[in-house]
This record gives sequence, C-alpha cells and structure tokens, in this order.
Amino acid sequence: MNNNPFHFDCKTSWCPGCGNFGIIEALKETLQELGLKPHETVAVSGIGQAAKLPHYINSNGFNGLHGRALPVALGIKIANKDLTVFVNSGDGDSYGEGGNHLIHNIRRNIDITHFVHNNQIYGLTKGQGSPTTALNQVTTLQFDGVKSYPFNPLAFAISQDCSFVARTFSGDKTHMKAMMKAAIENKGYSLLDILQPCVTFNKVNTFKWYKDRVYYIDENYDPYSKEEAFKKALEWDEGIPIGILYRSKKPTFIDQFHHLKDGEPLTKRNWSPQDAKAFMNEFY
Repeated sequence: MNNNPFHFDCKTSWCPGCGNFGIIEALKETLQELGLKPHETVAVSGIGQAAKLPHYINSNGFNGLHGRALPVALGIKIANKDLTVFVNSGDGDSYGEGGNHLIHNIRRNIDITHFVHNNQIYGLTKGQGSPTTALNQVTTLQFDGVKSYPFNPLAFAISQDCSFVARTFSGDKTHMKAMMKAAIENKGYSLLDILQPCVTFNKVNTFKWYKDRVYYIDENYDPYSKEEAFKKALEWDEGIPIGILYRSKKPTFIDQFHHLKDGEPLTKRNWSPQDAKAFMNEFY
C-alpha cells in the first residue's frame, strides 16, 4: 500500500522504461516531503506524453492546449496565490509551441515551477525532431537528419535573467528531488529542465548516453554569476552539468501589485453580481 497522498492508482500510456516514470515518482515524493497536501497543489500541462502527468497524480489538475500550459498556470496562481502551481510539459510543448509563453513568464516572474521533460524528441507524435534535437540527428521524419540548430533553453533563460534555472536527470532520483524542492521553494518563475530519455523514439540520447556525460555542478559554484552560468549552459557534448545554474533576486509578479500581495487570494474574496454592475453600465 502506498501512503503517499499524491499517489494515484491508474494505468498510464507511457512506454515501459520511459523516463517519465522516474519523474512522477520523484515529484510525488518531493511534494509529500515538503509537507504539501493534494488540495494545496495544481498540476498544469499542455499536450504530449509529459503533459499527461496531471492524469496520474492525486492533485488539482488542468490539462490544456499544446504549448499553452504557462498562461493557464499564471492565471491560476494570480487567482489563488496560496496554491503551489507546477507545470509539467515536454521540450516541444515548452520550447516549441510554448516558446512565446516561456519568454513572457520569465519576464513576469510569476511564482510557479516549470518542469520540462526534455527527451529531445516529439514522443507523442511518433519521433520527429523537437526544438532540442541535435543538428543532423536522424529521426522518424527527418530521414537525412534534422537541419535546424537546437535551441538552448537554459542559456536563453539565463540571458533573460530568469529567477531560477536548473537541470537534472531522470536517471538520478536523489538529485532530481533536490532540484524539484529548490525549484518549488524559489519565489518566482523556476525553470527545471529534466533530461529524460525516450526509449522508443530517441535511440541517441539514451540513459547510458546521459549517464556518460552528466556531472554535478561543484558546491563552490556561484549561481548568482550570470557570466559563469552562461558558460555552464553552453557545455554539452563532452560534459553536461546538472544542478542549479542560475539564480536572480527580484520581486515576483504578485509582489508588485499591493492588492494581490497584501489582500486575500482573489478566489476567497466575496463577490456578487452587483459588484460588476458599475462596469456593465459603461456598455449601456
């Protein structure tokens, strides 16, 4: 019997051996160890294999459109600032279809956590190259190799002074949980890129491929140095750093609005149809 309150007995559609299994188990344990309760959390997603996570966890959930998870998460957090809101989406959902929302959530610095299941491929739609697939990598669609240069999400986020930028590996549960905790506890928009093998459609970036390359960032490393963080973000083929690459101290979106910061959550305020009458009268 599983005593984790976030555990939910269900049949998943993930392939056996998928990195998503490690991610969801680490997330459920993280939420429990942080002392959170299911009704205090919201799992938000778009479309994709990673985006099915809200179906498989005992939490409030919202499964939306492809690439549109972040604006939904933002709206939820503004409506009820007491909730712990986290987004689970893939590299295509986050960096492709959702790329524009990524930019503006970094700017706004809304206090949500974004877990990107980065398997460097579109898994749900059968294996074509994603924004993070390597140049010239052969896929089920790009028979002569991908011809677009890969997007570097961490370097981009650092360049835009993102509040929290980190990377972990789904094959390292202990490290993954530590990064999840740090991301959730950070006040502001937190981007955690999780290297997650796709055992069915990505035969290049396997568990072994990552294990041979990932290394822990040194404990003496200063994540508040943008210059050093940017250098780390550019490392890849011979060694992939995992850990907290960058932090930035700045107010959250809600902190900049006194009526949101100091008042009750919008969902707990008493409203009546009469409150809207003055605004409605402007249209008559």
